[in-house]
Amino acid sequence: MLLLGAISCNQTNQKSNHIDENKHTTSAKVIEVMTEQKQRELTPEEVLTDLLQGNERFVSDRQINRNLPKQISSTTKKQYPKAVVLACIDSRVPVEYIFDQGIGDIFVVRVAGNIEDKALLGSMEYGLGIAGSKLLMVLGHENCGAVKSAIKKLDVGSDNVSVLLNQAEPAILEIDGERDDKNKEYFDAVVKNNVYQTIEDIRNRSSIINNLEDKGEIKIVGAFYSLTDGKVTIIRNDTHEHDDD
Repeated sequence: MLLLGAISCNQTNQKSNHIDENKHTTSAKVIEVMTEQKQRELTPEEVLTDLLQGNERFVSDRQINRNLPKQISSTTKKQYPKAVVLACIDSRVPVEYIFDQGIGDIFVVRVAGNIEDKALLGSMEYGLGIAGSKLLMVLGHENCGAVKSAIKKLDVGSDNVSVLLNQAEPAILEIDGERDDKNKEYFDAVVKNNVYQTIEDIRNRSSIINNLEDKGEIKIVGAFYSLTDGKVTIIRNDTHEHDDD
């Protein structure tokens, strides 16, 4: 009995220490939301770090315990999101969940294949240039159905969908190898290159976003979400002059 008691006590202490070191695991519900001051003081790098740390919590099932009703009432009149995430519509990529973000924390723009158009550019310009977000992330993901359809040149019977899928064609043509979605290495490479292409298109088609990046007021990054393990990794292409090392 004494041994069991000692083990139990030790486990309790370890758990307590873990809670002290990682506030997100505490049972006390978080009610704070993004404020104008918090948004203003954050740097683009700090926002990126925050999202990646949130993903680590998501993967390890240590999400912040939030008081969502309180956050709803706190954001009724104002919002100060720290990031804009352009993601695919895929139901397996719940953006706020995978980054463990609360209400009012991020703008999420979604479209099949995470490909921009004028309306989406307007949304991103609003989030970054007017609402003050510090980070733009273009998020691709493993086994993307839109990219797969583009690789296979599927006739989906919809002119609107065809226009969307055709925008991924340049990213496909740049990747060497057999055009086959069953080749995972090739498929993943196309998805990532599609992210790069989208980022370059955003820079070329939006002087507002490009100027914000040039002035260092925002950061633009590409990322890849794994459906296998839930991890988000930052992806880079050294041939793109704006990318970091």
